[in-house]
Amino acid sequence: MHQNKVRKAVIPAAGFGTRLFPATKVVKKELFPIIDRDGRAKPVILAIVEEAISAGIAEVGIVVQPDDREIFTDLFKKPPKPEFFAKLSPENQKYSEYLQELGSKITVLTQAEQEGYGHAVFCAKDWVKDEPFLLMLGDHVYASDTDKSCARQVLDIYAQVNHSVIGLTTMPAEIIHKTGCVTGVWQELNSRISLTHIYEKPTVDYARQHLRVEGMETDEFLCMFGLYLLTPQIFDFLEDHINKNFRERGEFQLTSCLDRLRQAEGTTGYIVQGKCFDTGMPDTYRQTMIDFRLQPPLTS
Repeated sequence: MHQNKVRKAVIPAAGFGTRLFPATKVVKKELFPIIDRDGRAKPVILAIVEEAISAGIAEVGIVVQPDDREIFTDLFKKPPKPEFFAKLSPENQKYSEYLQELGSKITVLTQAEQEGYGHAVFCAKDWVKDEPFLLMLGDHVYASDTDKSCARQVLDIYAQVNHSVIGLTTMPAEIIHKTGCVTGVWQELNSRISLTHIYEKPTVDYARQHLRVEGMETDEFLCMFGLYLLTPQIFDFLEDHINKNFRERGEFQLTSCLDRLRQAEGTTGYIVQGKCFDTGMPDTYRQTMIDFRLQPPLTS
């Protein structure tokens, strides 16, 4: 049995951000600014880290390109120069000190070659060791519809089922080609589902044939929300794909390994009570800038 206590979160942030080019030629997409629910301008990665910490995570590993290591280290671990710090308001000086405290919980990891999302996750193996961990996308931010943060909801489900949990949301057929989709058998209607199939970026025809879920509207499907609670066996499947050079769309992907993990240990899908905001594309980033500020404040 896996231990229930989840201490670590992994955030892959080593992509090139091609969908936001040319802005990403000079600014990493994880460092793009958003206005958070507290009214503060923050880089996206900071909002994601705060989501993890608010859920009770003790350590966060951020996977970056080697050339970007210093940028992320400076953000979380290096205080401003004294002359700049002196110009900050007392409130921002206090927040700067808070950033350093946050930095003590962060480890910057590297992905030497950009070989896909699954490969980026695998780069955290030695840091995670043999623990369950929370996996978070580097360009998504979240807002809960309840008094529990989205990440906390997923951790709580893991504590109940003691195997991997994938956060889910409903999506219409016209956009499912952009994400991973699942199907399964309801454990609790519209809340928890025992997964029987996980598939990356299906066509509508494939989804209609293989990914229908009982009780859902026609052409409505369960898709990835962007939060995963994974047992360490996921690294075994990722390592196997890497050793065998098994690539999908030219890269080492995560989703097929998630399906292998499901077959080996079982996986629960959980319909997160909240909203996911994608900052990784121009239009969705623009909409996040408008909508995220209006969401309820972050809670535990």
